[in-house]
Amino acid sequence: MNETVCAPSTAPGTGGIAVIRVSGPAAIPVCDSLFFPHTAGKDLASRPANTIAHGSIRHNGEWIDEVMVSLFRAPHSFTGEDTVEIMCHGSSYIRQRILQLLIAKGCRLAKPGEFTQRAFLNGKMDLSQAEAVADLIASSSAASHRLAMNQMRGGFSRELHRLRSQLLNFTSLIELELDFGEEEVEFADRTQLNRLVSTIKDHLSRLVQSFSMGNAIKNGIPVAIVGETNVGKSTLLNHLLNEEKAIVSEIHGTTRDAIEDVVNIRGISFRFIDTAGIRDTGDEVEILGIERTYQKILQATIVVWMIDATQFSEKTEKIAEKIVPKTGDKQLIIIINKIDRISAEEKQVLEETFLPQIPAKRIYLSAKYRQNTEALETALLEAAGLPEIDSDDCIVTNVRHYEALSSALESIHRVEEGFRQGVSGDFVAQDIRECMHYLGEITGEISSDEVLRNIFSKFCIGK
Repeated sequence: MNETVCAPSTAPGTGGIAVIRVSGPAAIPVCDSLFFPHTAGKDLASRPANTIAHGSIRHNGEWIDEVMVSLFRAPHSFTGEDTVEIMCHGSSYIRQRILQLLIAKGCRLAKPGEFTQRAFLNGKMDLSQAEAVADLIASSSAASHRLAMNQMRGGFSRELHRLRSQLLNFTSLIELELDFGEEEVEFADRTQLNRLVSTIKDHLSRLVQSFSMGNAIKNGIPVAIVGETNVGKSTLLNHLLNEEKAIVSEIHGTTRDAIEDVVNIRGISFRFIDTAGIRDTGDEVEILGIERTYQKILQATIVVWMIDATQFSEKTEKIAEKIVPKTGDKQLIIIINKIDRISAEEKQVLEETFLPQIPAKRIYLSAKYRQNTEALETALLEAAGLPEIDSDDCIVTNVRHYEALSSALESIHRVEEGFRQGVSGDFVAQDIRECMHYLGEITGEISSDEVLRNIFSKFCIGK
């Protein structure tokens, strides 16, 4: 990390302010060669850390922009290196011109995630905390923000370090016993070790099981909107998104492929999937769309089945035979749409004949006129079944963490089975060390260049 790197840390496009970050051993002298403070004799090199200076960026007499410059000295910076952040006006020309000058002075354009990678390599955070930075940037709901903040502050890491430390103590004692194998000395209390293994197994099981909820919070709970053609599925999606995302037409079979988008409802993200209407058709493209509808039902956590209150018939009952069996243990919500066009007597007929046969939440609404849609939002939150998330809760949201924890749990199961069967101490120690290895992979105590490249390549440039 002897190179000094630079990159814009604000989003592309025109804005009021842009921030350009420079980090590395030459960050201060390089920026000093371009920065002219408005207070004479106060160059960056002579300024104390954690201060902001007002001045201008100039080159060969050319005035590029009036700027504010923040100064951070190693090791007390985000990256752990000398870091300068230049706040200029948000013109794309100004931003590019300053970057060109920095590169001409010897800087290199930072790779995606390189600032955070340097923070990890310099011991400012562990790998799981570094990954949480990307999750925090991508968070789109209060719940996903809370989980990312907890992980970035080290809550998840502290739990893993504690488990790993306990395992290390015991495996050290077991391996010490192996050095005195002929004397049959026991340094590790087997009863205490069994209790520890059982406790760690419970912790790992809880973390592994939390992934389904964490993944839903992070990526949005998948909700499939299904039903016959022209029952109002696309109208409902457009209302939820508050934009004309899907084409609405009186012509049957307009939606031929799944349309997806994420909606934030009271702090929880739902990924809505508008599917092709189910009907008998000879159109090959539409048939493919209907087959995809059934696939989306299987992939969804919640299924919203829409029925046209004005067109209820035996055909609707046949559609039920196709949809309901595929919902399995999924949450099913039945929406009876277009209630603005039926009488109280017609609604009563629906209640007394068809609907009682299906155990599902029923909501009457008008997607066109946005009547009673609040009841749907409440039903979706209830169907999601997500508990209140405390700031100290450890919930797994990362696939890499989930896979490593699953492998660690398998290793602990082998340790437990080894004790039960009286397996030799060296085999037990090997399984304990394997569990520690997987826990270390999550925090980065054990990592490879390939893994690091893969993780940080998914970050945005400038972070």
